Amino acid sequence: MVKVSIQMDPIKKVDISSDTTFALALEAKNRGHDLFYYETKNLSFIQGEIEAKGCPILELKKEIGNHVTLGNEESRKLKNEEIILMRQDPPFDMNYITYTHFLEDIHPNTLVVNNPYEVRNAPEKLFVNKFKEFMPETLITRNYDDIKNFRKEFKEIIIKPLYGNGGKQIFYIEPANQNFPALIEMFFENSNEPIIVQRYLPEVKKGDCRVILIDGEIGGAINRIPQSGDIRSNLHVGGKPEKKKLNNKELLICEALGNELKSRGLILVGIDIIGGYLTEINVTSPTGIQEISKFENTNLSSKIWDVIENKL
Repeated sequence: MVKVSIQMDPIKKVDISSDTTFALALEAKNRGHDLFYYETKNLSFIQGEIEAKGCPILELKKEIGNHVTLGNEESRKLKNEEIILMRQDPPFDMNYITYTHFLEDIHPNTLVVNNPYEVRNAPEKLFVNKFKEFMPETLITRNYDDIKNFRKEFKEIIIKPLYGNGGKQIFYIEPANQNFPALIEMFFENSNEPIIVQRYLPEVKKGDCRVILIDGEIGGAINRIPQSGDIRSNLHVGGKPEKKKLNNKELLICEALGNELKSRGLILVGIDIIGGYLTEINVTSPTGIQEISKFENTNLSSKIWDVIENKL
């Protein structure tokens, strides 16, 4: 039995049909591991030690509305745990960053998945720039003139927040769109961060490929098709998953990333590829495990746990 703490969003509210964290927890429970659940709001640095208030997970099952049974609330010193799954959803803000510092204090004596130091230093839309040879044309800035010139050059563009997630606040701007100045103004007023602007990839209509990499190796992939009238393919916003066989360009991208991810201790990673272009590297709480397992008739959660356990 391995002592596993799971740092995540409210467990009673997850969609058990698609949630990756639930699938990982269920596999861990089936292996006989001792599971402890807590949320970041209950994580504290007390006299130099990391403590979390949470509940033991007594039972997990794929039964909607009755999927989890929790024990009584208790406090645990996380240095006494063997594994911590850091699985809370972004936004990747100072709150998120603070908790990576907390967990870095006990890693690797307590194995944190993913390595909190590397998660902090690999924001999805910035880390991807290490592999610019695979990226579409991209601009990251707060300079209005640079954005305007980028639009003039590429005509159709995508604008999104640099630290956004789940398909939120992603805008497609066509050449005739007259809301462009107001949209940039809205972004700048809502945040003092740069924004990311990319050339629009029309291939997105045929799908956005999500690949799960496990310790740098391909675990599986799905294609995510946007809803009619939407450019976003994220499953959270209605994208439809379908079976996916990786082509040679996609395999080349995965191979190029593998050693870098493995060396950083980024065990569970989701990358996004559109039309042969790498658009994001998701290291915080990548999703897609259940969909891939279904289409490939496998148990991807089991493969992930095999890798994690071998690192103890």
